[in-house]
Amino acid sequence: MSVRPTGDSMLPLPVSISSATGDPLPTRLHFPKRERGSREHFMGGLEDEEPPLKRIKSSPQESRSVLKNLPLIEPIGSSRDTMAKYVCLGDETVGSKGIIKKVEFVRIITKALYSLGYEKSGALLEEESGISLNSSTVNLFRQEVLEGKWDESVATLGKIAQLEDKIVKSASFLILEQKFFELLQKEQVLDALKTLRLEIAPLCINKDRVHELAGCIVSPARYEGLVRHNVLHDNPRLRLLEELQKLLPSSVMVPERRLEHLLEQALNVQRESCVFHNSLDSALSLYHDHQCGRDQIPTKTLQVYSLVLLFYPFLSLNSLFRWAL
Repeated sequence: MSVRPTGDSMLPLPVSISSATGDPLPTRLHFPKRERGSREHFMGGLEDEEPPLKRIKSSPQESRSVLKNLPLIEPIGSSRDTMAKYVCLGDETVGSKGIIKKVEFVRIITKALYSLGYEKSGALLEEESGISLNSSTVNLFRQEVLEGKWDESVATLGKIAQLEDKIVKSASFLILEQKFFELLQKEQVLDALKTLRLEIAPLCINKDRVHELAGCIVSPARYEGLVRHNVLHDNPRLRLLEELQKLLPSSVMVPERRLEHLLEQALNVQRESCVFHNSLDSALSLYHDHQCGRDQIPTKTLQVYSLVLLFYPFLSLNSLFRWAL
């Protein structure tokens, strides 16, 4: 392939794309340099007689190899980023329909592994896939909640991106409420009152609950009831984290047992769409799609009952015999 110059003045342009046929290409292409004020336009103008240069295309194999070698952009580790924003090439999907996002799919599997207690497997999946379950900010927030660092956790909550003010206030209310209960449990009544007046009340939400919390200080009966439910829980901080998880968007924190919920939904849909369904739930399996055959519909008579027995089941056989006579 060669390029024929059409003028005296040449404008060099470097080229680094190889030909699909394997023929050597010139390292520079020359185009005519137009004079200022001319009515001619670059690449085929009003007075161009030469046809536009054909674009040099690479082979499909070369294009795929270039895209394959480009690295995925990892999620930015700043405090204002969430795990929902993974910048990947072409928004990779899995499945034949192309509707399942790879990032969401991997994160849900990772969450399921951690929930089942497979800590090493979950960590290995995060490392190998390059897709973290949570952002660094969310991980810090979870750690602070579990360690009881209430003020720090409220501050970190405000650093999580894409959270509405209403969600931030509701989550802060739950965190400070747990702080209030633990202070009462430690018999630090003045600190608990200070938390209620200076931290919880200024949020201006859930006033009925604020009154109940105030009653814990005034009335021992209310204190015993609410504290027994909130503090004497097996793991109140873990329960708090689950409540916070319900408030935060699922893209920020993957909901608990999300994979199990999706699988149960799939099985329910298969059961409801089964035309000849006549089997127990134990027959449902994840290994194959559920479908009952016609042979599972009863077609043979196994027992014949008398009409008298059906309508008068309380009668004994002797009574029936006398009645028949």
